[in-house]
Amino acid sequence: MRPVRFVALGDSLTEGVGDPLGDPVRDPADAAKWRGWAALLADGLAAGPVEFTNLAVSGAQTRDVLERQTQDALRLEPDVVSVVIGVNDTLRCTFDIHAVAERLDKVYAAFTAQHAVLLTACLPDPGSMLRLPGALARPLARRQRAVNAVVHALSERYGAVHLHASEEEWLTDRAMWSSDRLHPGERGHRQLAVSFHDLLVKAGVATGAAPSPEPEFPAPTRSASLLWLATAGTAWVMRRCTDLLPQLLTLAADEMRHRARGTSARLDLRASAAVSTALAALSTVDQVDAA
Repeated sequence: MRPVRFVALGDSLTEGVGDPLGDPVRDPADAAKWRGWAALLADGLAAGPVEFTNLAVSGAQTRDVLERQTQDALRLEPDVVSVVIGVNDTLRCTFDIHAVAERLDKVYAAFTAQHAVLLTACLPDPGSMLRLPGALARPLARRQRAVNAVVHALSERYGAVHLHASEEEWLTDRAMWSSDRLHPGERGHRQLAVSFHDLLVKAGVATGAAPSPEPEFPAPTRSASLLWLATAGTAWVMRRCTDLLPQLLTLAADEMRHRARGTSARLDLRASAAVSTALAALSTVDQVDAA
């Protein structure tokens, strides 16, 4: 019997950042080798053999998933495929919800055409996770809500197994998160794996044992976390700020102007209208293709 093939697409979350492959306390070299929720989930997809391939790459956006990862994944003919992406799009000056919707629509359509079980998730906004000041956090939250709305709508359209990861209690549990506050730690990755497994069992897809929610390794010490933030964490922030910071400051200034005028609701309405327009455009394309 052919093994169940599971392919994971996405960014650093699916790559496994925050969940070291080994014990980072005993072997610091393992701190740069990631396991992650998708690898944990793979073990529980079937009682028999599972072939797992992780194509996720740190920093990936929806464009990368469409133009690079999807073609590689299609060649593997997966039975189950996860597409968890979108946060990095919100952190770029090139953010365009219409482009995000169009790319995700093409990716989801490609895998459902191959009859793969599609896994998707909506995600928390990075501004709140990083505890940014309100004027900086609100524009990012608005963008992430827009991405989540698109993912919700398209997941329903394509019959995906969808995890509401932006709404669970685990978001407020500090023990679930790594030192960078953007990526889950081992406990958080395990929570994602357990949640996806529960959904797949209900859908009649997963037949293997559920992943354990309990960490295998001790959490990094405070000093180790501070060291990470001072080295790799600082480098990460600098890379993102070079691209995002100028526009984020512009967005924050616009936010404060609207707040001073009492017209902040217009920004939310504008974002909602953009999502509606993006989804409506996809429906129009589908009608044309069908004709």
